[in-house]
Amino acid sequence: MRFEKFIPTDQLKPYIKYFIVSENELENEYKVFPLSGLVIGFQYKGKLSTIKDNKESRLTSAGITGITDGYKIFRNSADIATILVYFNETGFVHFASHPVNELFNLSLSLNDVFDKNRVAEVEEKLAVANTDKLRIKIVEQFLVSQLKDIQTDKLIIEAVRLIYQTNGKIRIKELNEKLCISQSPFEKRFRKVVGTTAKKFASIVRFNTVLDNLSERKSLTDICYENNFFDQAHFIKDFRQFTGDTPENFKRFL
Repeated sequence: MRFEKFIPTDQLKPYIKYFIVSENELENEYKVFPLSGLVIGFQYKGKLSTIKDNKESRLTSAGITGITDGYKIFRNSADIATILVYFNETGFVHFASHPVNELFNLSLSLNDVFDKNRVAEVEEKLAVANTDKLRIKIVEQFLVSQLKDIQTDKLIIEAVRLIYQTNGKIRIKELNEKLCISQSPFEKRFRKVVGTTAKKFASIVRFNTVLDNLSERKSLTDICYENNFFDQAHFIKDFRQFTGDTPENFKRFL
């Protein structure tokens, strides 16, 4: 298995965290936990499916997964090879006319979001590319061609920063007060730029903080209360939603 990270060009750095080139010779089934940004994938070899309620659904070779508030199960064929584009929290809105919030909890064909001829052109080029450098260049050229000249919403960027600063524990009312904006227009702007509500986004940030805490020498009780869960029952319920497992079982396999 190969999993290599590549940093985007300066032109794309404000919007994209990194690219991943992933290759696996073996068929595999795996969980993906909620992330704070959208992800695009181009399979230049092999096939990928999602598994839900024991039902397998084949995905197109070029697809996008929106922000989710629960885990997803994927199954890849043998000899799969993929380029993944990890957008930052406010990055995707600069590339597509498709409303970002309408991608919440979905995995769709990239043809549903971008011009299908442009997507097909990228796939054709990737099929014959023979180096990672060239493959990344092809995807970057596509993304640059889709980049829109729109103004960055600095208030939402600041909101995201404050949510991270508190590890997702800030209350939305407090966030509104700090940003001097009422709840309704704030939520509308946040969903438009980030792809979900501020409350759900904060819960994803808090969940990922919990995952980091699990690898430390802390008790589950300490982790629960440090991350502002009301009690163990709420902690376990939220953790199950995000991972499909209990914190105790999950920690056992770290």
